[in-house]
Amino acid sequence: MLNTEDLSRIKGFRFPRSVTVSYETIRDWVNRFGQQFAARIRRDRPAPADKWYLDEVVLRIKGRSHWLWRAVDANGDVLDILVQSRRNKAAALRFLRKLMKRWGKPRVLVTDKLRSYDAANAEIAPGIEHRQHKGLNNRSEASHRHTRRREKVMGRFKSPRQAQTFLSVHDRATILFRPKRHRLFAKSYRHARSDAYDLWVGYAAELAA
Repeated sequence: MLNTEDLSRIKGFRFPRSVTVSYETIRDWVNRFGQQFAARIRRDRPAPADKWYLDEVVLRIKGRSHWLWRAVDANGDVLDILVQSRRNKAAALRFLRKLMKRWGKPRVLVTDKLRSYDAANAEIAPGIEHRQHKGLNNRSEASHRHTRRREKVMGRFKSPRQAQTFLSVHDRATILFRPKRHRLFAKSYRHARSDAYDLWVGYAAELAA
């Protein structure tokens, strides 16, 4: 009997599309099950690297500026995000507390020259090495590109809560389904994608049980 991999090699083969759904249905599924999938991906991911990169980018939501705070580790995997209306010490403290409560404390923090990071780090974890330099922070800045693409496709986010909910799920799924292609041979990349789909099927089975 042919398996999925065998079928995919057959020239001209197309998987049947037996289910037709609207965009609204998919949006409802994401709202209902997205966080549960994200929690399982987070549960099974390896411990992050001990060097973290933090950055913030502005989001325009209903004519007002909000700030998307994002942290990635040295491997480029997103650790967490937080949408806030401020870009000050209190906002930086809230984000750092959220990060360290979930992942513990890193060895090194790398940020841009926003002074709020320095003040917050001195209060919550003064023993951590903190490097502030615009050029060193490219890894976290590059991770915002996927958000900009989704923001454009969606015609901007409708509320801070919607942005937080969507992006927290989107970033988890991105870790699973977008392995670092530039670091992998084609065969390794195909295996990584196949493993991702197998994991997703397993998570769906858990939720259905």
